[in-house]
Amino acid sequence: MLRKLRILTAGESHGKGLIGIIEGIPARLELTESQINYDLKRRQGGYGRGSRMKIEEDEIEILSGVRWGLTLGTPISLLLINKDWTNWQKGMSSKIEDKDSITPVTRPRPGHADLAGIIKYGHKDARNVLERSSARETAIKVALGAIAKTLLSTFNIKIFSLVLSIGGISLDDDFLYSGYTDFNHI
Repeated sequence: MLRKLRILTAGESHGKGLIGIIEGIPARLELTESQINYDLKRRQGGYGRGSRMKIEEDEIEILSGVRWGLTLGTPISLLLINKDWTNWQKGMSSKIEDKDSITPVTRPRPGHADLAGIIKYGHKDARNVLERSSARETAIKVALGAIAKTLLSTFNIKIFSLVLSIGGISLDDDFLYSGYTDFNHI
């Protein structure tokens, strides 16, 4: 019986690592770290990737919920180590004595979650918000999504998306109905 899936993420962009937990995956689903790493590798491709992508070569570690390549039916927890942590150990430390090791970010960036987070949580340093709302934080969500995708594949369900049109330029109808099946290259 399938239950509702629930995910939880923790960690900061420049912290030691990102943690992900997914609950509701049934027992006996075949799952390996290489399946998850495949989607993490896809995330790092494409145009406009920042320099951080060159530092982080993501490899997931399954901490719990999988034994010998099969899910247990219990929550699955994942760890994604941030290699850039070595440059931020004091600035992102949990220790009070490291508090003054980095200049606080006091001007919210336009178009980011900084201002909303400062107001919501009463922070004086926007870094407390921007570390959780960064592009880096999406890596653990991709890893959790890869697990959900693996579950869906057992029902022969595939998910993909594409841009149909931009302005007056649109995709040819022949492409849309050509029976395209190589979803890994979309």
